[in-house]
Amino acid sequence: MKPPRWQRKKLSLRQRQFEIFTVAARFILRLGKDKLPGGDPARKRHRQARWLVNHLLDLGPTFIKIGQAMSTRPDLFPVEYITELSQLQDRVPPFKGQEAIAVIEQEFSKSVYALFKDFELEPLASASLGQVHRATLYTGEAVAVKVQRPGLHRLFQVDQQVLERLLNWLDLLFKDLKKYKLRQIYREFFELLYQEIDYVHEGKNGDHFRANFAEDPQILVPKVYWQHTTHKVLTMEYLPGIKIDDRAALEASDINPDHVISLGISSYLKQLLQDGFFQSDPHPGNMAVDASGKLIFYDFGTMTEVKSMEKNQMMRTFFAVLRKDTDEVLETLVYMGLVEPMADMTPVKRMIAFLLDRFRDRPIDLQEFEAISSELYLMFEQQPFRLPPQMTFIIKALTTLDGIARALDPQYNLLAAAQPFIRSVATGNQPGENRFTALAQQTKEFVLYQFQKPTRAEMAIKHLESRIELGELQFRIKSVEGDRQLRRMYLALKTMMYGMLWGFSTIASILLWHQSPPIFLTGAIVLGALFFGIQTFRALLQLLIQERLDQFIRK
Repeated sequence: MKPPRWQRKKLSLRQRQFEIFTVAARFILRLGKDKLPGGDPARKRHRQARWLVNHLLDLGPTFIKIGQAMSTRPDLFPVEYITELSQLQDRVPPFKGQEAIAVIEQEFSKSVYALFKDFELEPLASASLGQVHRATLYTGEAVAVKVQRPGLHRLFQVDQQVLERLLNWLDLLFKDLKKYKLRQIYREFFELLYQEIDYVHEGKNGDHFRANFAEDPQILVPKVYWQHTTHKVLTMEYLPGIKIDDRAALEASDINPDHVISLGISSYLKQLLQDGFFQSDPHPGNMAVDASGKLIFYDFGTMTEVKSMEKNQMMRTFFAVLRKDTDEVLETLVYMGLVEPMADMTPVKRMIAFLLDRFRDRPIDLQEFEAISSELYLMFEQQPFRLPPQMTFIIKALTTLDGIARALDPQYNLLAAAQPFIRSVATGNQPGENRFTALAQQTKEFVLYQFQKPTRAEMAIKHLESRIELGELQFRIKSVEGDRQLRRMYLALKTMMYGMLWGFSTIASILLWHQSPPIFLTGAIVLGALFFGIQTFRALLQLLIQERLDQFIRK
């Protein structure tokens, strides 16, 4: 198979710039064409998003990663683009096993068989940044060897120069783009990208992650063999498993999918709320389940740390969601900068209450949002939601995890799945007393709430009060006599309108008849007069019948 254009040995800056600028120019022209009137705007955006995804794949690793990063920014891109980009996977063909061996031998300055007893040429898995080969150490351990694609660092350097030039041109052509801070995003993106291709950095992340789950026998994290690891080669323990979203394979192995959902959600709650160090890209290729039902994590190139203050606020939010405490949830979202404070927070508050009431115990059904369509319109018109940079990783991780859980059980229950995590904290046997004080306090409040929560009658009254306060409950006093009067007024106005049009068209036809106009014009006006005359008599008849009916009812 012929290697992709971006993987050629002699990478020309000028040629690469021509390829990237051509795609950018074509995309801008296509967007301009879609601004023309006609057609469904949403379908146009979907079509353009699919075109963009295909060309990002063609441009290679840098742009695949850009597309994946774009899919985490619903605050910057339309929903149609987010939908298409979120499905962007590393559909890149593997490179030859001999090339992988060449990279290993160059890194260690020795033969691959001086390092490994066996080395399989056929890769186990392949992605845009590297591929994984199975091997065996001379000590007998089975290992997975991750090898970076040849020439990747040079490709990123060239693409970085080209994109900087492209940003310069965009700044000249589109002045409004400056408000999106594209240069800051560009710098942060390449900083993260260079970290992701540093396998020493990934190995340290893996060790950190493994230490965090050392006390949990249900979570497996492969250990790193540092003597066989460099910046371009990462050797880890070989831990095979079933793909986490493969329900059929799990059931065939007598593994309960609900158990897997619970493990996944509880492990992520621990990462976010306890450790403050989480895997920000939990797609199905990065997680698996072993034969005994234990959860395996792979790939630690994209890890994110959560600041202590934000961790405490997320902790408050999580337990407020479990208690269905609308005010607490809103307060924490405002504090974390996810919601912009406004003069009237009623629409936002009502939406949060709606989400907690309908979807705390089951997945979200978008069709049910029709019940609060007016509040959604007000919110998006005022744009009270914001998305700080770090929160994009958290939201992407949670939405991806939600997608995995839905694949295993479309009606999974978040509260039920989180119970193991809540119990583990409630027992108080976690290491480091000060570290978990805030989390234990929140758990204690939730447990007390479960014992002290009001009766059904009290909850019904509280729910009624809440609906009145939020403006959700609308009172309508119906006057039968008032309705009859409004009906007669409507019929009277209708009769008067048709009568005026009948009179106008009749007079016009008489005047035109004496001036000998074209026959078709006179005929059209006469037909109009006849039509409005019939409508006038119909409306008058309806009015007379309504008056007689009202008189009969009053008697």
